[in-house]
Amino acid sequence: MSRFSEPQHPDFQRLNASIDFDRRLWPFDVAQSKAHARMLAAQGIIPAGDAQVLVEGLDAVARELDQGRFPFRDDDEDIHMAIERRLTEIVGPVGGRLHTARSRNDQVATDVAMYTRQAAEGAQQAVERVMEVLLARAEEHLDWPMPGYTHLQRAQPVYLGHHLLAYFWMLSRDRARFGFAAREAGRMPLGAGALAGVSFDTDRRMVAAELGFQEIAPNSLDAVSGRDFLLDYLGAAATCATHLSRLGAELVLWSSEEFRFCELPDAWSSGSSIMPQKKNPDAAELLRAKAPRIVAHLSAMHGVMHALPLTYNKDMQEDKEHLFDADDTLRLCLAAAAGMLAGVRFDAERLREAAGDEMIAATDIADLLVKHGMPFRQAHGVVAGLVRAAVESGRVLSQLTPQELAQHSDAFAGPEGARAYYEVLSQSSWLESKVSQGGTSLPRLREQLALARSVLDEAPGR
Repeated sequence: MSRFSEPQHPDFQRLNASIDFDRRLWPFDVAQSKAHARMLAAQGIIPAGDAQVLVEGLDAVARELDQGRFPFRDDDEDIHMAIERRLTEIVGPVGGRLHTARSRNDQVATDVAMYTRQAAEGAQQAVERVMEVLLARAEEHLDWPMPGYTHLQRAQPVYLGHHLLAYFWMLSRDRARFGFAAREAGRMPLGAGALAGVSFDTDRRMVAAELGFQEIAPNSLDAVSGRDFLLDYLGAAATCATHLSRLGAELVLWSSEEFRFCELPDAWSSGSSIMPQKKNPDAAELLRAKAPRIVAHLSAMHGVMHALPLTYNKDMQEDKEHLFDADDTLRLCLAAAAGMLAGVRFDAERLREAAGDEMIAATDIADLLVKHGMPFRQAHGVVAGLVRAAVESGRVLSQLTPQELAQHSDAFAGPEGARAYYEVLSQSSWLESKVSQGGTSLPRLREQLALARSVLDEAPGR
């Protein structure tokens, strides 16, 4: 018997069905169904023999799915109902016992939580791989000078190792965010039923232990309607993808003929359909383009959940495609980042040449005046005048004469003042003057490398 007097409209069936995308949840659905069957028997809710039949039947279903032999039907609404339908075909009426003391609401929430936990843990591992590559390349290029930028204008010199480590620290925070998302997905919804709990004395902790959950969701309403853990994962993924987009943007710029700071590996580049000379940084460009895609999944998922009354609503079926695509896209981006960074070749001479632009030592000259007692704002104005004089006369800062220096500030009058000015303009002085913690001077950079190594070695499972 059915509650309805007429069949569903075919267009509604297509709208309502999720089987085309949620079938990838099958390993989690089979695992939780087996744990659920064992618990039902342990609690005396179903006979032990029936539980054994259910577990064996589920193993058979899993083999079919794993080998691509599962007989999907057009009327399979989702993977959960498809598995239960096939189980009953294999084991007979006892298959109907499996859904005792659970609802599709808590069943689906549990599958999604298990998938999200796996996605977050997988992202952590992939992030660590990129961190390892960044640390190795930073150690290789510890003392390679290059210009640092603000507004994409040369600002102050840094070492390439220092620049690469900036991305290491971004990713270390991403790793922590994915760890948080994995922990948040560690509360099991199963056992909440449709929304109010179930009418049987189940042992939720037994099921949670078998499935690797650290806790059980304490409120049945929240258990079936909550997707915070998914938002946490998507938030971590969106931030991580944004970091990768910045890396991709710099690799695109640096590999251009205008910069010539590096050459990307052939394995992560492509050619032109018409211009034989081209070597395009397509993988780096796609790191930029994929980031807003993942951010959009986060935004869309907030849209799905906003203003939903408790508890389950069909809107929540839209959670899976956002989760699955973000997971797939992020892992691919992280693999591309690791591959490009491992193979990129930096041009030491070109980097050194760009870092030798004397204009980026202007702040150090201002600092020199400050050390002679001048307020920084006044020193800033003095050096701005020196820069203007050099630019207007077509010279660099070191070509200004001692007489010209003295015209701008008494601090430069006399041999000692002029000598201090010219010494600052030696390239090593610019870099090694940054002695503050976290700065680019070599002693501080070596401290940072040691800290980065210890942080990486603290990774779970190492």
